[in-house]
Amino acid sequence: MHVLLVEPNFYTRYPPLGLLKLSTYYKQQGYTVELVRRGSEPLQAHPEIICITSLFTYAWRPVHDAIRLYRLKFPRAKIILGGIYASLMLNHARLTRVDEIRVGIVDEVEDLTPDYSLVPEWKTSILFSSRGCSRRCRFCAAHVLEPKLVAKKSIKHLIHPDHTKVCLWDNNILATAYWQNIFNEIEELGLEVDFNQGIDARLTTEDVVYALTKLKIPRIRLAYDTTGVRKFLSQAIKLLKANGFDGRRVIVYTIYNFEDTPQDFLDKIRDLMEWGVVAYPMRYEPLNSLQKNKYVSAKWTAEQLEIVAKARRVIGYGGAFPPYEGLRKKLVNATNFDQAFRLRPLCEKVSATS
Repeated sequence: MHVLLVEPNFYTRYPPLGLLKLSTYYKQQGYTVELVRRGSEPLQAHPEIICITSLFTYAWRPVHDAIRLYRLKFPRAKIILGGIYASLMLNHARLTRVDEIRVGIVDEVEDLTPDYSLVPEWKTSILFSSRGCSRRCRFCAAHVLEPKLVAKKSIKHLIHPDHTKVCLWDNNILATAYWQNIFNEIEELGLEVDFNQGIDARLTTEDVVYALTKLKIPRIRLAYDTTGVRKFLSQAIKLLKANGFDGRRVIVYTIYNFEDTPQDFLDKIRDLMEWGVVAYPMRYEPLNSLQKNKYVSAKWTAEQLEIVAKARRVIGYGGAFPPYEGLRKKLVNATNFDQAFRLRPLCEKVSATS
């Protein structure tokens, strides 16, 4: 039997991890497997099974397009849909009339090594050393997609032998009982590591920071979600910087457009500039959003959200606000949100310097 794995035509810089694990699973069953990505054409035999993945809820249209396309091409094949959109918006996903929808984690493939032979250009092992999170933040989908906190004691079997980098997608690795085991394995293997979803500032102790210093880690990611974590975040940043981590290597995800006000957002950005680290604004999207960047919370306006977006593009770097001295002064010394982020028209800038 032949299995076709489909990544719809949506943007992501990462390969489809779930599909790569499914490839390993089906090959173990004796099936042949083929992966098509972003609108490319299948090259091999007609499939008996088609597995289609999904990403964020607002990227649902390419998923529906892919289902229609492959239903037309292969009307006798069984189509299975999974992924984030399918799990968070089951009723909407049912409109596709696929044969099966897999919600949440696929237990059969969870502990399998991804089939990286399908993406030979990719040189980083992606994995979860744990699923779930000890927090239940209302803005986050983790507790819906992964309701139980479950951790692995070892990850060596999930790393490709030819890869020199590993990217962990754990929601909260420091909340698990085995984080030290995982850190030790990464150190022993000599791999560069990216804790892509960030580490919890509330759990970032001296022991954690010492363990981090022994890893090849180009950047540390933290989060400034609410004012309640301010004290913990400040302490974590001081520990990191005291142990040799340059502030420009410390990236702090900063949510806005949730329950905060524009002034709350500015206050958080000011804190990060004062602490000498990189602020990475993250615009909140509801868990059932079908259109990206359309939701406006009660305490924001569409104009204010656009001001932040423009500031990220023009005075930021890669969408972030690094603690460069000029930018730091502009944001710290501003009297209000509007002064901090609104960009002056070009004619105003010219007259100011003439």
